Amino acid sequence: MAISFDKALGIHQYTLGIRAQRAEVLSSNIANADTPNYRARDVDFNAALQSAVGKQQSMQMAATSENHFDMKSLVQENVKFRIPNQPDTGDGNTVDMQEEQQAFMQNALEYQMSLGFLGGKFSGMKKAIRGD
Repeated sequence: MAISFDKALGIHQYTLGIRAQRAEVLSSNIANADTPNYRARDVDFNAALQSAVGKQQSMQMAATSENHFDMKSLVQENVKFRIPNQPDTGDGNTVDMQEEQQAFMQNALEYQMSLGFLGGKFSGMKKAIRGD
């Protein structure tokens, strides 16, 4: 009997990839905090997750291809400009460092949580295979 990793791992495999891509977007915002006319961006996590799960369910995985599970393209279509909470300082930059740092830390914690969930799933599968 074959093991279906998609069913065994659930959505945790998708959340890990989306959180990794969100960390890149947020770190780009932080790096460009002093860049004139830079507009802060963020990932719409729920839309990216729905897109990843929906595309995965509709894919036929019979053939081997590098593009079967392309998280980067799934996330990039769900990257949106953030609505600024502060007035423009005159240079057109919409990055709020406190908000970016808070979002980055929250995302890092959620990334660690997703890693923990995946680790638990793999641990359970190893136990099932060994018969523990």
